[in-house]
Amino acid sequence: SFKAIADAAVLRRAIAEASAGNTAFVVATGIKAASEPCSDKLYGQRRAMFDAADKPMIVSLAGSDWTGCKNSAGRSNAIERLNRLRELYFADAESLGERRLGLTRQSASAKFRSYAENAHWEYGKVLFATLNLPAKNNHFLPEAGRNSEFEDRLVANRAWLQRLFTLAARKRLAGVVLFCDGDPGLQADAGFSLLAGF
Repeated sequence: SFKAIADAAVLRRAIAEASAGNTAFVVATGIKAASEPCSDKLYGQRRAMFDAADKPMIVSLAGSDWTGCKNSAGRSNAIERLNRLRELYFADAESLGERRLGLTRQSASAKFRSYAENAHWEYGKVLFATLNLPAKNNHFLPEAGRNSEFEDRLVANRAWLQRLFTLAARKRLAGVVLFCDGDPGLQADAGFSLLAGF
């Protein structure tokens, strides 16, 4: 459709603009717009676009990539789509793009093997990291029953944040930069600035 072509053109232009100049890497927070289909075809087209970028491309998932996805019967298939995205985008311990950047994925830990989308890398004495924290209430479902996906990811994300800040403190890094779709709700201690210069 024309809309999908227009969305792809906007993304391609944004990647080119972000890659211009002395950029060390580019982070895409999200793969697709909420109005675009949750299809393997679209996911594959975007993967090819990211792989063709001349700079290392790191993908940080957005809620529009998976939380609102429905199957042909109109039922949620968000978890199936999330698992498919993990297969397509996060199977390797490196970025996408023509030039690759080594990443440490949370899935390297046996306890959190499913959470390959959470990754970190270091550049210029700063720890950069992705966190699967979708906007629109972090994929918490208000219906009755257990929110197993939400609850399990919450445990993984808390462990990931603890690991990131422990690593940054141990290595005496200048700061931590998080990429995520939703607000992580980090609270700064008195005398500590989340916006310290790098």
